[in-house]
Amino acid sequence: MGDDNFEHLERLVAELDARGLLARVVRTQSGRTFVRVINPSATSLSENVTCRSAAVSDIRDWWYCWSWGERMHTADDPAGAATKVARVLAVVGE
Repeated sequence: MGDDNFEHLERLVAELDARGLLARVVRTQSGRTFVRVINPSATSLSENVTCRSAAVSDIRDWWYCWSWGERMHTADDPAGAATKVARVLAVVGE
């Protein structure tokens, strides 16, 4: 993955932090990167978000993806992606 991937992940971390979630970019030994997100109010509620590119003709589109690989949100809108993650990791009644 290129630097674009890392920059998209860093922007997502900033948005998740602004929503009160604990988030950081993790780089595995293999070089794979993802955002580890934890709800500090309920640490069992967590998710790993990746960022992948999808080439459409000559244009590279970047997408945030859930841990199981499904596309979640376009990487051009980290605030929208953070809102979705926050909703999924919310404690009932929050």
